[in-house]
Amino acid sequence: MFIFDRKNYRLMLIGLLLIGLGFILMSGADANTNPKGIYDKNYFNEDIFSFRRIRLAPIFIITGFIVQIFGILSAGEADNEADNEKV
Repeated sequence: MFIFDRKNYRLMLIGLLLIGLGFILMSGADANTNPKGIYDKNYFNEDIFSFRRIRLAPIFIITGFIVQIFGILSAGEADNEADNEKV
């Protein structure tokens, strides 16, 4: 008897992939890297405020955490069958 069912592990894997994708979308050059990829303290990169980094990536990360929580807390099919047999 396992604590989690196949459905639980699948949901947790999907949540982990969403979190990873969110962090990949959030990555990029820092505020002082010019378009040639060279650090320049007199240059300010406006790309750190892009839609992808500010809005899209956090949505993926939060959704991934919600899927993780649902995957952990949802009852597996084996638990439902055991509850039905007790009644």
